[in-house]
This record gives sequence, C-alpha cells and structure tokens, in this order.
Amino acid sequence: MNELIRVGNDLRMKILTAEDTDIVHRYFHENQHHLSQWEPIRPQGFYCSEMISQRLYQAQRDAEKGLAYQFGIVNGAGTEMLGACNFSNIARGPFQACHLGYSIAACHEGKGIMTQALAATLEYMLGELDLHRVMAAYIPTNTRSEKLLLRLGFEKEGYAKSYLKIAGRWQDHVLTSLINLRHTA
Repeated sequence: MNELIRVGNDLRMKILTAEDTDIVHRYFHENQHHLSQWEPIRPQGFYCSEMISQRLYQAQRDAEKGLAYQFGIVNGAGTEMLGACNFSNIARGPFQACHLGYSIAACHEGKGIMTQALAATLEYMLGELDLHRVMAAYIPTNTRSEKLLLRLGFEKEGYAKSYLKIAGRWQDHVLTSLINLRHTA
C-alpha cells in the first residue's frame, strides 16, 4: 500500500515506507529540538537512519493490515518532508476509532499546511476507511494545536490529568474528538 493524497499543487500526503528513510531522517534531524517539547524523550539511536528505516518498514506493515497509518506531508517532488500525521490504535468492531498525532517542521509553522494536510487525511480516514471517531489530545499550553483541532471540527471532551509523559514529565492534556457525521444522518 502506498497511498498518495494530493492536497494542493505542491503538497502530498504519503503513507511512509522504508523508501522514505532519507527524508524522514532529515526532517527529524532538522526539527529534533523544535519537536522535543511535544514528544516523549527518545532513546539513544531513535533518530538514526537504521532505526527510522525499521520503524517505517513496520509502519508500512501496519498500514497494510489497517492497524495504523503514518502519513508524511511531502512536497510535490517527494524530496522534502514538511510534517507528519499519524493515525494509530485503530479499533474496529463497535468502536471504529483511532488516535491522531501530528507534527510540522519549524520553518513551516503558521502557513496553513497542517490544516490542509489534516483535512485531507481526515477525509480519507472518515470517508474511505469509514471510521466513526478520531481522537486527539493536546497539552493545554499548546494553543496552536487547540486552534487547529477546533478549526477542523474537533470538540473538547475532557481534561486528562497526568495523561502522557512528554519532554520527560507527565503532562495534562485536553481530550478532543471528531465524529464522522456521515454516521449520524
């Protein structure tokens, strides 16, 4: 499976595979400091090419099985990764839901790229894959994420104390979800 979703003239959403190791490695190398405040502390070697390649190989297998989808936000030529969005913990049966995570390169913040990228991938997840609920959580001080999720139609559902260990400490998160309105008609 190698889904490619066209978002604009020079923007694509691509399910990442081991073939994308170089652009993924470059993205995380260039943005490691920028992203560190929003991610768990990573073990030694986490961002080396070999480990990235192994994770991308597994991510491709997960996508083929419908368990998770890791999309890279790439330029039209596929030579630069601008950001990522991941749909993980996909549950079927009566739940039909998943969790959403995302990141964007520091130099591409505030350009509307993530709004476009998530709108396209959410349409894929809710339309093509027919999920009922996509859940996302954000640290209360992350106003960019709050505004992004609300703009995309996510609704606040709760507040989780000490929810995830981010940047080396347990942090509270605001819980949100987007419901597939096709299912309520």
